Amino acid sequence: MSKVIVITGAGSGFGALSARALADRGHTVYAAMRDTARRNAGRVAEAADYADAHQVDLRTAELDVLSQESADAAIGAIVAEQGRIDVVVHNAGHMVTGPTEAFTPEEIAAVYDTNVLGTQRVNRAVLPILRAQREGLLLWIGSTSSRGGTPPYLAPYFAAKAAMDALAVSYAGELARFNIETTIVVPGAFTSGTNHFATGGHPEDLEIVKAYEERYAGMMDQVSQRLAALAPADANVSQVADAVVEVVETPHGSRPFRVHVDPADDGSEEVSVVADRIREQFLTRIGLEDILHPHTA
Repeated sequence: MSKVIVITGAGSGFGALSARALADRGHTVYAAMRDTARRNAGRVAEAADYADAHQVDLRTAELDVLSQESADAAIGAIVAEQGRIDVVVHNAGHMVTGPTEAFTPEEIAAVYDTNVLGTQRVNRAVLPILRAQREGLLLWIGSTSSRGGTPPYLAPYFAAKAAMDALAVSYAGELARFNIETTIVVPGAFTSGTNHFATGGHPEDLEIVKAYEERYAGMMDQVSQRLAALAPADANVSQVADAVVEVVETPHGSRPFRVHVDPADDGSEEVSVVADRIREQFLTRIGLEDILHPHTA
């Protein structure tokens, strides 16, 4: 059955690839992004061209995850057009690179604002709809950095992704009795095929950056090169979009809680298997095993 799907941060990277892949499968997909009239006007045009060339229902929506007003307006407009929303993909995110000490608290807070609070704004806009429908799927795009190998110079991004993962885990139990399902798709370090590194931010305090450069010269380049060397030759960022499609098209109630897409195998999956098992066991011990899976009241 065709679904109505909203993907945040879908102007490029995992979001854009997933939007196209889902539209190709016959779903109605809203590729949500900010500043569609100016900064992202070209990406809006690209999505429209793709929809026309492939005869699919791929649309764009103005949605800035930094604004509750924008999230409310976007979700309201989509529901007005379609009458429902079946799937929300929390994909919007921002990467920064550099020595952690060089970031001001305000800079780190800005990373959290996009990667963590942005999901909360979208949830507050869309969850009243999904709860009223008594069915839906929240699909979170996480990161293996939350539990796997964590190279240096990426701490604000890693910390925000870990916070988002914790939020997703708690939401899963709180939404299960509304028959809303949760899946966390966990990509590894894809060093090509997205523009995360190219468009990422850098710390303001250049004096501290200089001090670290004396001991860690070229660290970010070394990290990128060594991560790329770990990935097999056939690793492709489109594998993340393929995983998103598979989750969306799995029957409601039987979707996996977590799916790893990690060609470099940084150990995150191994740790997550243990953590998720402990979560299941603990909820069962305290008599809340019913919230491990979505169900109707």
